[in-house]
Amino acid sequence: MDDVRQITVVERRHRLGRRHALAPAHRVADAVEATRAMTVLHATEAPSVYLSVFARVDAVTVADVDRALYDERSLVKQLAMRRTLFVFPRDLLPAAWGSASARVAAAHRVRLAKDVELGGLSDDGAAWVDAAERATLAHLAGGVERSAQQLREEVPALAGRIETSPGKSYGANVPIAPRVLTQLGVEAKIVRGRNAGHWRTSRPQWTLMSSWLGEAPEPTKEREGYAELARRWLATFGPGTEGDLAWWLGSTKTAVRAALADVGAVEVGLGGGATGWLLPDDPLVEESEPEVAPWAALLPVLDPTVMGWKERDFYLGPHGPMLFDTNGNAGTTAWWDGRAVGCWVQDPDGVVVLHVLEDVGSEARAALAAEAARLTGWLDGHRVSTVYPSIAMKSALSP
Repeated sequence: MDDVRQITVVERRHRLGRRHALAPAHRVADAVEATRAMTVLHATEAPSVYLSVFARVDAVTVADVDRALYDERSLVKQLAMRRTLFVFPRDLLPAAWGSASARVAAAHRVRLAKDVELGGLSDDGAAWVDAAERATLAHLAGGVERSAQQLREEVPALAGRIETSPGKSYGANVPIAPRVLTQLGVEAKIVRGRNAGHWRTSRPQWTLMSSWLGEAPEPTKEREGYAELARRWLATFGPGTEGDLAWWLGSTKTAVRAALADVGAVEVGLGGGATGWLLPDDPLVEESEPEVAPWAALLPVLDPTVMGWKERDFYLGPHGPMLFDTNGNAGTTAWWDGRAVGCWVQDPDGVVVLHVLEDVGSEARAALAAEAARLTGWLDGHRVSTVYPSIAMKSALSP
């Protein structure tokens, strides 16, 4: 490793502020640019999309984000890596469809067919799933938009329920419709279109992908799709390790190694003997990362900056266990100069309250307070809830 470029932790932190559009001087113009800066945005919780954009775009409004999602459709929701819902720039969708989404779809279809049989809906789960899909697609033909509840009421095949984990304390009787819609969504046959609820809630109107996008492009071939996703990830999160990329993609290391080779990734050192990778034209291969003035940021639950790597010590330090829930989901985070130093919550009036986990000094406290005031003003009294509160968030909310 003596002749390999060594990247310092400080350089990686400077890069966070610049490439992730978090430092005020490096914020971007709109929701699409913010999404491109991060490759994709996490959309598991509806508010996170808006708050992730707000952190990276000055003077952005809810209407601006809605316009990109629902009018221009330059941003599109798609289930992909790790069976997670993301917001994609429209041009990146074919790469995901042919690789990460296809991988999830294959596994989900097998499990769905098995659960249909175990749940007593049919002795032939695969045939049942095929028929339910055909009926749903036919019902949505011609640009029809329907909620999941409406589809359950209007498509007989979606009206059934199944028992999950029968005989277990955690078992439940659940409708089958969401599972079928998930299958069709991950296969890019249907898409979460307009939201019928407030921006803080998710009440999607399902519609055909072909109706939503017009003539949808063909999925990229699997290897080419993984290569394009890896290229975008390296541009956003590089340098990162093979393990980081495999975790983010939810793929095999074989696929990751092929993707790194296909994009011509360059090996660099990350300290402690770890090997990282960069795109061949990345300036960091030859030059030091330019400094970024100290910056403060407040990020939402599951923000892509927090969830971009598997190995997170360089920005979490000792605070990792406090800033995630027990299942590995990131809560809100408060950042100072490339490090997560705490979290934020809201009081009953909707005011953003900081919970800092270390003594960050007066400059940082003032900058974080300014960001808290900025976010409080933007939220305008609306309170954002989550099902993924971190340990730090729970502590901050305790009496």
